[in-house]
Amino acid sequence: MHEYIGAVHIHSSYSDGTGEIPDIARAASEVGLDFLMLSDHNSLRAKKDGHEGWRDGVALLIGYEINDRDDRNHYLAFGLDKEVGVRIPAREYVRRVREQGGIGFIAHPDEKRSSMPEHPPYPWTDWEAEDFTGIEIWNHMSEWMEGLTEENKFQRFIHPLRSITAPPAETLARWDALSRGRRVVGIGGTDAHAHKADVMGFFDVEVFPYKVMFKSVHTHVLLDAPLRKGDEAHFEEDKWRIYDALRSGRCFVANSYHADPRGFAFYATSATETWQQGDSVMFPGEGKLALHTELPQPARMRLLRNGECVREKEGREMTQPVHAPGAWRVEAWLEDRGWIFSNHIRIGDADGHC
Repeated sequence: MHEYIGAVHIHSSYSDGTGEIPDIARAASEVGLDFLMLSDHNSLRAKKDGHEGWRDGVALLIGYEINDRDDRNHYLAFGLDKEVGVRIPAREYVRRVREQGGIGFIAHPDEKRSSMPEHPPYPWTDWEAEDFTGIEIWNHMSEWMEGLTEENKFQRFIHPLRSITAPPAETLARWDALSRGRRVVGIGGTDAHAHKADVMGFFDVEVFPYKVMFKSVHTHVLLDAPLRKGDEAHFEEDKWRIYDALRSGRCFVANSYHADPRGFAFYATSATETWQQGDSVMFPGEGKLALHTELPQPARMRLLRNGECVREKEGREMTQPVHAPGAWRVEAWLEDRGWIFSNHIRIGDADGHC
């Protein structure tokens, strides 16, 4: 399959980011990204102004980030030509995005703050919503902010990539539980704004430039055929191939700052068939399916079923016979740092339960 690397959850000067879109696309190109998913707050104006398309060899896809009237329940919506409405409940805009053929991801669902009360968290609270495509299992800026203290703030500002460790355990557990009932796609987001901070009242310093943020948490999509880079005539088709890969869970999350994750694979096989991340398959009986993990370099692999680790192994490859139905996924760790997080392969029983 053809693997492409993207940064999701980007803000520009169209909302509370500081960068102009051409400059953001150029930064993505310079670090080798294949696509960007822009999500300014509550507006598709960047798309209406004609910014979507191939920019410096990067596919620039434009959606927007929706929130409710209390500034909670942030939702990343893509594949829309117009906004779905304002000042409506979260479950309503989630439903409207799906009805209009778009895809949507709950942003930073379990966001917390243990410091900096002037910057409150924005967690998701409307878990009665049912129509979301997936959730942001890893958000760079949320993790950075949650770990910030008076004692470490200098180091965290100087080394914003080194301070990112892993997705929140609470979010991973929630994701595993939700995935037992249906496909819930996990993505990774940067939440890049390139905020500027005043230094001693003399000048502004850009905090977390886009080019820096684009080097860490990525979402990788797997396509059956290559993208036609720079070909505007086929941009719409290629855009929807990326969206459809995300919709189907044919993707994984990785932190490229720790090591290059390209070439990762997680799939299931029987004697005659193969299933990829995001797929669902009926459990045919113990020992008749196997799950395979392949890494580009040695790491600690953790295979999980319904959120419980059933096997750990150091190395580059792992094959595990499937002994029971479940929502299965794999993680790769480099020492104590999360590196790669697959999407689930859902193996169901006769009633479709995992």
